[in-house]
Amino acid sequence: MFEREISGLKRDFCDRLYRLNQSRFDLADCEVKSTWLRIAKQRERESPFLAALTEPDRKKLADTFYGQLRANHMHVFSVVVDKRKLHSHMDHDKLHKKAYELLLERIESYLWEFHPKHHGVVVTDDTDKTINRSVAMKHEFFQREGSQSMWFKHIVEYPFFADSKLSNGVQLADLCGYNVYRAFRSVDFHYPYFQKLLAHFYCSQRTDSLKLDGLKVFPDDSELVEFARKGWIEHKTNQPALL
Repeated sequence: MFEREISGLKRDFCDRLYRLNQSRFDLADCEVKSTWLRIAKQRERESPFLAALTEPDRKKLADTFYGQLRANHMHVFSVVVDKRKLHSHMDHDKLHKKAYELLLERIESYLWEFHPKHHGVVVTDDTDKTINRSVAMKHEFFQREGSQSMWFKHIVEYPFFADSKLSNGVQLADLCGYNVYRAFRSVDFHYPYFQKLLAHFYCSQRTDSLKLDGLKVFPDDSELVEFARKGWIEHKTNQPALL
C-alpha cells in the first residue's frame, strides 16, 4: 500500500504533465527531497519534475508521504545531536558512530518489545562507496560488540543500501529527518510538519507514558533534552487520547 499510494500519485502527475506540455518523466525522475520542496532555487536546479508541479500539487505529494505513517502504522525513530555540547575529541566519524548506536538501540528496543519473533532491516541511502563502507563497518561493529546498553538481536547483520531516487521509503525518511532538525534548530516543538510526526514516534509501554522513547537527544547535558521533555508532555496533555 505504501508504494502504491505514493508511486500512483507520482504517475498521475507525470501523465498530466505529459498531456499539458509533453514533459516526460519516469518514476526515477520523481524523487522528493525536503530541500527541493522548500527551496525554489534548488528545486529549479535539481528537480524538473517538482518544479513543473503547482504548489498545491507539491503539498498534496508531501501530505501523501506523511499520510503513510498512519495508514501503515509506522513508527518514527530519531537521534538529535547538540554539537554545541560535544567535547573536542568527538570528531566527525565518532559523532556518526554514536548517533548510529543510539538509533540502533531505539530500533532494537522497539522490536524486542513489540515484534520479538521478527527481525528489522536497516535501509539507508546509497550515497557513495566510501560512506556506504563506513556505515556498514559501524553496523558490523555494533552487531559484534553490542552497545553499552544492549545486544542487537533483532536487527539483520548488514544494512541495505537503496538509491533514494527509487525508494519512497528513503524519501519519507528525508522528509521526517528535516522536520526533526527544523524543530530543534528553531527550538519550536510546534513546527507544523514536526507535529505530523509526533503521534508516530515509538513510545514503550514499559516506561512512563510521558517519555518519548523513539527520540533521543545527545548528549544528556544538552538544554534540548529538557526542551523535548516539556514539549512532549505538553503535546500529550493537550491530546489526552494519546495517554
